[in-house]
Amino acid sequence: MKNLAFLIMMCVSGAAFASDSVLGYWTTIDDETNAPKSVVQIYEHQGKVYGRVVELFQNKQAVAKLPDSPRIEGLDVIWDMEQKKDKYTNGKILDPKTGKVYDCDLWRDGDKLIVRGKIAFLGRNQTWQENTTFKSESSAKPVPQKPRLK
Repeated sequence: MKNLAFLIMMCVSGAAFASDSVLGYWTTIDDETNAPKSVVQIYEHQGKVYGRVVELFQNKQAVAKLPDSPRIEGLDVIWDMEQKKDKYTNGKILDPKTGKVYDCDLWRDGDKLIVRGKIAFLGRNQTWQENTTFKSESSAKPVPQKPRLK
């Protein structure tokens, strides 16, 4: 009986921990219009967390303001995030419209992902919505492709 109680407790605590994961698909929201802008896949590779734009809702052919003008759809915009307790930090985030890169923190707040881009102690938060309906066309695990910045 003790083993059963322990097993149930471990399953419940494991499910609670898993629900706090930032991994998955997230809908970004346009700061100006408050409309959904894109879907970003947050994924793990070799112990670090990355984010890739997997779908744009408008202007699917949009390009980033970077060398070689890569398409935004398919571009890694978050890289090298490390987990520190309930937060991910020490990574970078790219604003593809400007080509600027900022320090980044991520943390989950219920079904929302708080994404903070910052320079030193100054920064700005964006709130992304969990997207449970997006279906990837590929079953392959993503491999990071940091964008060429210069």
